Amino acid sequence: MIVRHLDERILLITQPDHAHLAGRIMAECAALRAHPRRETILLAVREHDAGWAVEDANPHVDPALGTVLDFVHAGDEVRQGVWPRAVSMLAERDAWAAALVAQHAITVYARLRERGEWRAFFAEMRALRDALVLRTGGTLDELDADYVFVRLGDLISLSFCTGSNDLTQFGEWSVTRLGNRVEVSPDPFGGAQLPVSVVAMEVPARKYRSDDELREVLRYPRTITLHGTVSGR
Repeated sequence: MIVRHLDERILLITQPDHAHLAGRIMAECAALRAHPRRETILLAVREHDAGWAVEDANPHVDPALGTVLDFVHAGDEVRQGVWPRAVSMLAERDAWAAALVAQHAITVYARLRERGEWRAFFAEMRALRDALVLRTGGTLDELDADYVFVRLGDLISLSFCTGSNDLTQFGEWSVTRLGNRVEVSPDPFGGAQLPVSVVAMEVPARKYRSDDELREVLRYPRTITLHGTVSGR
């Protein structure tokens, strides 16, 4: 779950909704227009967070603080569990897309690689990725080249959904949010300005005594749609 704080409110955006927004954004990427694996790459972008759907349907509260746990602060068991689930959901449909999602898991948690409790996770994800690449007849170099689009779409969408104003750097790209506008440099969209939107659930910004209390509030949430633009800079 993405948790965005706004005064007396908290906005909750599901990980799959964020990923679908990333897919809509990257569908306008100029470098993908003639790419031979365009549809497979866009599938991976759209579905890279599908494994979070179960968790987002049953969100958790930090028992010490009473705050809603977001995708960054979820427990290790949760964060390690969503990725094999996401990869398996795609594997029979499109092995290359599944391999890209496995590469995403390896990349986004790279900072945790040397922690003992994460070593089995990385070994599993590398084995899944390598087996899927082998099944397609592709190479890891080709996968790395295609993965750039997955990570870029993820970062652009996250910048918009989280409301973060921090500069994010990935390879040659920088992603910056200014108000409701996200700018990317160098421009991957050929000069186009893209309208973007995502639905968020709105709940009171207060302490929750338990997971059940939060889930009860979310049974009938007020929803709002966040609007903005994405463009090159």
